[in-house]
Amino acid sequence: MKNNRYSILIIDDERATREAMGKFLRGEYDVTLAEDGEIGINLINRNDYDLILSDICMEPGPSGLEVLAASLKRDPAPPCILFTAYGSIETAVDAVKKGAFDFVTKPVNFDRLELIIGRALEAGRLKKENSELKKRLDEKFSIKGMIGNSAKMRNILDTVEQVAPTRTTVLITGESGTGKELVAQAIHQCSGRTGKFVAVHCAALPETLLESELFGHERGAFTGAVEMRKGRFELAENGTIFLDEIGEIPLHIQVKLLRVLESRSFERIGGSETIVSDARVVAATNRDLKLMVERGEFREDLFYRLNVVSINLPPLRERREDIPLLVKHFLDYYNRENGKDVGITEAAMGSLCAYSWPGNIRELRNCVERMVVLCRGREIEIDNVPIDIREGVTPGISKTVLAPPSCDLECNEKLLIERALNECGGNRTRAAEKLGISRRTLHRKLNTYHLE
Repeated sequence: MKNNRYSILIIDDERATREAMGKFLRGEYDVTLAEDGEIGINLINRNDYDLILSDICMEPGPSGLEVLAASLKRDPAPPCILFTAYGSIETAVDAVKKGAFDFVTKPVNFDRLELIIGRALEAGRLKKENSELKKRLDEKFSIKGMIGNSAKMRNILDTVEQVAPTRTTVLITGESGTGKELVAQAIHQCSGRTGKFVAVHCAALPETLLESELFGHERGAFTGAVEMRKGRFELAENGTIFLDEIGEIPLHIQVKLLRVLESRSFERIGGSETIVSDARVVAATNRDLKLMVERGEFREDLFYRLNVVSINLPPLRERREDIPLLVKHFLDYYNRENGKDVGITEAAMGSLCAYSWPGNIRELRNCVERMVVLCRGREIEIDNVPIDIREGVTPGISKTVLAPPSCDLECNEKLLIERALNECGGNRTRAAEKLGISRRTLHRKLNTYHLE
């Protein structure tokens, strides 16, 4: 909106119709007139309009369908209403299928047009608010690919931002599929380090090769060592080395790893030269290292050296309010990957939010990819959700507790307030603190949303 008034662009090659509509709408809206499709498209490309009204058949120059295509390229795209003669209704219906908000037959019934304009502007307003909300959420709750607006994820994002610029060793714990490597990458990308991010999946390497992979070897150090090879610590110089599944490292290699952490130096296998390393170490595990220490399976001194800063990633079942954001993210990604434009219904989203996701984010991502690929319509319906997920709904979890991505700004705010009150046992002071607002503001919003 401009000057608190909606802006409308009217494109029609018939001067009488164009000016009549302009006169009818100018009292309430900011109206711009264009006498053909070419002028209209140029205006659309240069300006942000809240609504486009265009004739379908215009001569010479671009048609209303080309005007529609230009408007759909805007982000967010303004709603577009098309005018058509009775003989071109089939074309107008096809245009609606391609993204037009609606069509009006000529001669124009201004009372009906006014009703359609009202609906179109309201739909456009909600679309803009959702777009702005998504951008704010992306800015506030997404760091280098990490997505979430739950309290637990906000704490993790804050920790990542705080620890990233330091040289401190970080230990990331959590179940398989919770995104431990993604957190490690975020720490590296926010660190300002100029070196590479080098990942070592310790469980995937046999014990005989792991030491060589980490520290390198000299030529002739063992059978098959036909040339000198740098290890991952050297390759990660001035960068970050990520030791995934650190609990799988055998005890004799743990000793050498402890020395690297304490003195930042090591020797290649078969070598005598001491190599100084400035690689920042980030480790991860889905095992209980404290329990392994008690059993003698993991060195206690190495555990404490790794566990300077610990980040525990919650399983997806403990951060369900993040599921709609993650689903939207994966939908966008797999739509682009597969050249599709698939949405999701509230019922399908509710089913995903209610499932316990034992495989965590990895399982959710694979599920969304499967649904996008197999979906035959424009939206993923409840029947498109895999049956094991539909039938594996966790008892006691309401499918309507969490808002789908299409929920507007007020809907999201209302749900966040309800959730904060539930988590704080109805204590308004604590709920206001959790939401970052004053108690008076919370009281006013409770009245507004009839949550008393």
